[in-house]
Order: sequence, then structure tokens, then C-alpha cells
Amino acid sequence: MKRIIGTKENTEYGVKLVIDVGGAARALFGAGDAYAAMICKRLGVAVAERSGSVEISGPSVAAAAAAEVFGALHELEKRGALDKQAVRAALDLREEGRLDELFVAGGDTVAVTSRGKAVKCRTPGQKLYVDAIHKNTVVLGIGPAGTGKTFLAVAMAVNEYKNRRIEKIILTRPAVEVGEKLGFLPGDLQQKVDPYLRPLYDALEELFGTEAYKRLLERGTIEVAPLAYMRGRTLSSAFIILDEGQNTTIEQMKMFLTRFSEGSKVVVNGDVTQVDLPENRMSGLKHAAKLLRDVPGIGIVTLTDKDVVRHELVQSIIRAYDKNNKEPE
Repeated sequence: MKRIIGTKENTEYGVKLVIDVGGAARALFGAGDAYAAMICKRLGVAVAERSGSVEISGPSVAAAAAAEVFGALHELEKRGALDKQAVRAALDLREEGRLDELFVAGGDTVAVTSRGKAVKCRTPGQKLYVDAIHKNTVVLGIGPAGTGKTFLAVAMAVNEYKNRRIEKIILTRPAVEVGEKLGFLPGDLQQKVDPYLRPLYDALEELFGTEAYKRLLERGTIEVAPLAYMRGRTLSSAFIILDEGQNTTIEQMKMFLTRFSEGSKVVVNGDVTQVDLPENRMSGLKHAAKLLRDVPGIGIVTLTDKDVVRHELVQSIIRAYDKNNKEPE
């Protein structure tokens, strides 16, 4: 008996298309038919496996769209780049008429983790972000949580270090979100802000391995510090990453962006919808993105909910909040 995924109604009207995917239908349907279920739910079709091909039933426009998506996913499957994120990206891009951009992501390896896993771009937006870092001295990466901004920037830094193009990796964050609570936490400023630098530590440990990371940290080759420690310094031959840049003031951002010297790269990441500064202070990241957009050597990349690589519910949550922010109260 033929296994059908999707609503029964879509098998009873409209058109029926059979797509030759070289016997790869089972792989395209995903474990537990998860990929096929996503496509059926989004496009309103039903699908079935027919002698290794994909049979699509439903309204003509929806069936044609599903055929395009399965065709694109088949190409990714042949490249070994098919996963749940790729299916979501294909559906989003097809909706916008940009399905050809699906193949922009997933190409070159950005870095390799300590366990030998290749780090690659998983969305077109991530690929634009990585390309911008390659091409520019300074990059502002703006986008919501879960788009891989921090991890990809750290991966790029590690790759640059391993290829001896830089001598030092410097990672920093403002401590704004801790606010007045800083004074009640034990230890010096470094110890107080360490919990807020944890995403950076985790990324470095995954990419270098725990022991190598600790050695590089002890030698000062890797420096993870609060933004306050950057004032008055000149940083050469370094890859410098400022995370949570939306929580800098204009003055802090200017201070940070004037620290680097020859042989350095600078990446500033942040989510401008999550500014924790007092209401009367403008985000330094927002200001810099507007002020520096036409300056040669500076790349500005905006990631969206479509670049989220965490659980698909994170995309839905971001969209719901964005919609709420746009609606009048």
C-alpha cells in the first residue's frame, strides 16, 4: 500500500505530478517523513513515494511549487547538504521567488571543530555574512537570536588564526544587561561579566578543543574581556569580535571601532530589537549601521528570522514579536 503524507483531500482533486528524484524519495521525505510533512503543511499538498520517485497531489499551483521544492532539495541531497534547516530555507525562498539562492549556502567550509565537524553556512543570509567578513575589514552583523552570528564570527576568527593570518583573537561584550547588579556579584569586573561571555567561551572550546583553548587563553593569544577593557588600546594583527553590540552607546561604539590597526579584522554583532540601554540612549550599533553604510571596507549584513538555525519554533516566536511590534497598541 502506498504511504501518503498530507491531507486526504489533496489526493482527491487538482493535479498529480510525479517527480523523478533518482530513487532518493525516501531521503527527501526525511526521518519519520518529517521533511515531507513540513512541505505538505506549508504548501497544502499530499505526497507519496512511488518507485523511488515523489508523487505530489493537490491544487495545480501548490503542486507545482512542491515540485520545485523537491527538485531543489534533491540537488542538496546529492551534495550531502540536506537537513531540516535546508527544507525550511527552501520553503521560505520559494515563497519569495528566490529558490535559486538555496544553493548559495552550504559551500565552502568556514572552519572545522575540534571533533572534525565542518562548519558551513546553512542559509543564504549566513553565506552573505561570511562573504562580507572575507571581503571587508569591518563587518556589522545585525539579526535576531539563533542566526549563528556569534558562532560563525568565532569560526572565521579561528580559521584566520590557524592559517596564520592573525596572531590574536579578541572577543568582547558590553556589560549593560547586568546593570546595577554588577556591584552585588563577587569578584572583579572580569569575574562579574564572565557569565555574559559564556557563548563566546563555548564557541571557542568547540572549535579549538578544551585543552588547546585553555593554553591559548593562558598565553594571551585568546582574550575574552568586557568592553570596558578595550579603551586606550591599539590592536594589530587581531580578529576582534564585539558581541551584543546593540547594547553599546554611540560613544562606546566609536571607541571600539577606533581600536584596530594593521592586519586586523573587526566584527560587530547584535540584535537591534533587543536593546537594553536606558530609553534616552541610542544604540551604538543602530547609529553605526546608519552612519557607516557607505564607507568602503565596511560591510553591513542584516540577517532575518529565515536565517534562524535553532528550533523552528524560534522562527515563529521572532515573527510573532516582529508582528506585534509593528501593530499599533
